[in-house]
Amino acid sequence: MNVFTIFGDPVSHSRSPLMHNNVFKTLGIKACYTRTRLEDGSKLREVFFSKALQGANVTVPHKESAYEQCDEVRGIAQTIKAVNTLVIENGRLIGYNTDADGFIHAIESFGPIRSALILGAGGTARALSVALRSKGIDVTVLNRSEGRLEYFKNEGIASYAWENFTPDAYDMIINTTSAGLSDNELPVPAAMLKELLTRTKAAVDVIYGKETPFLREVKERCLPYKDGSDMLLSQGVLANYLFLHRRYPIDQIESAMRQSFLY
Repeated sequence: MNVFTIFGDPVSHSRSPLMHNNVFKTLGIKACYTRTRLEDGSKLREVFFSKALQGANVTVPHKESAYEQCDEVRGIAQTIKAVNTLVIENGRLIGYNTDADGFIHAIESFGPIRSALILGAGGTARALSVALRSKGIDVTVLNRSEGRLEYFKNEGIASYAWENFTPDAYDMIINTTSAGLSDNELPVPAAMLKELLTRTKAAVDVIYGKETPFLREVKERCLPYKDGSDMLLSQGVLANYLFLHRRYPIDQIESAMRQSFLY
């Protein structure tokens, strides 16, 4: 039986096993998908091979570390230097990123978006910044500190640390940080968030399955919003398609995976 997993820390909340296992069951594939909490991202490759995995997803905070440990990286993951999907081909570890396409599909229902503010500067922020810019959307990145902004600056993306940021108006604000995932924190200081939310048209939190403090603030202002569920589904479908080496139609995978959201 082929075994797949999701690497992350934390990872106990992940819906990925339910999603992928439902696809395997529906399509009659002998495979199972598990969770693997990994504190040290530098050990990802070692653990992957020790478990004899055929593929894996990678969530926070290990997407950039996963990129570094691949034998080959393909597609948009080469540009953003962050990997969220791993597959084995002839004993080699191949990395992809399905976050970008998943996110673009997820926000289509908001209608035209001209500008977006991304909170956070990790692998997900990189993926979304590239995806949004490919659609002609003006992107700004805001992070707690300057430490992880070099990538964005090199790509010509407006990027700021809290200390040198002046709030502006944006069509959409996107939280890619882990704030609120396992704590009660906001992704930016409360006063700054309050000002930003008075000047935006919509908001997205990539965290799913719970009401984060960020989303509570968004709801109080009656703004259109989404959590990460639609993005999770879209990126998961693409990841499963890669796990199964493109042998099954995407619409079959999506139908089976969407059913798992009813549980």
